[in-house]
Amino acid sequence: MPNEANYLDIVLLGKEYRVACPSDQHAALLQAADYVDGKMRDIAGKTKSNLPERIAVMTALNIAHEHLGRNQEFPEQHQKIESEIELDMSALRGRIFAMEAELDLVLKSD
Repeated sequence: MPNEANYLDIVLLGKEYRVACPSDQHAALLQAADYVDGKMRDIAGKTKSNLPERIAVMTALNIAHEHLGRNQEFPEQHQKIESEIELDMSALRGRIFAMEAELDLVLKSD
């Protein structure tokens, strides 16, 4: 790898994934990975499914539903929080898209 600081290994459902990530965002990505892993484990336990793809899709849908539900209930509060922490939603969406592409590559290589 050209620059190891631009990559981070995360673990989801006991499987390790290497994702591109600027070094100044490592802590945030690890926190997000912990959150997603917890949601995935919760869904895996509730559905008794052992298919990682199904668990990942259900987790993504649940997280999106939570996020969209919060935005619709309290849109002004959500915008205030975004501005207070200087959250750039387009950059965040781009980062998520890049992570999805990287995960797709890893899943296809297995």
